[in-house]
Amino acid sequence: MSDHRIMVIDDEKIVCDMAKMSLEQEGYSVETFLNAEPALARLKETSFNVVVTDYKMKGIDGMEVLRTVKKLYPETKVIMITAFANLDTAIEALRGDVHDFFPKPVKIKELKASIGRALVKQ
Repeated sequence: MSDHRIMVIDDEKIVCDMAKMSLEQEGYSVETFLNAEPALARLKETSFNVVVTDYKMKGIDGMEVLRTVKKLYPETKVIMITAFANLDTAIEALRGDVHDFFPKPVKIKELKASIGRALVKQ
């Protein structure tokens, strides 16, 4: 078991469940959240190496998650996923210092590779 901690925030339970199952098979410790508010509260309690967040969610969206994480925990890498990918969204995320950006459906192999690269940079 790796000591790397991964947080997944997505309002689609199946995305959270699939990511958790796949990433735990890689040895990561994974926590999932269906919205950002409890996830950001959890970040105050414990650190995570990587946060994978959906872009569009009710309440706090992925861009706000990105801004909050980078402001309070700059060493934490953020990977954004979205069903609403377009150039403007990608540019906004990159300006916010996102580590990686994926359109849905996310290929788990690509997500694992991105997480691996994020962990190497830490």
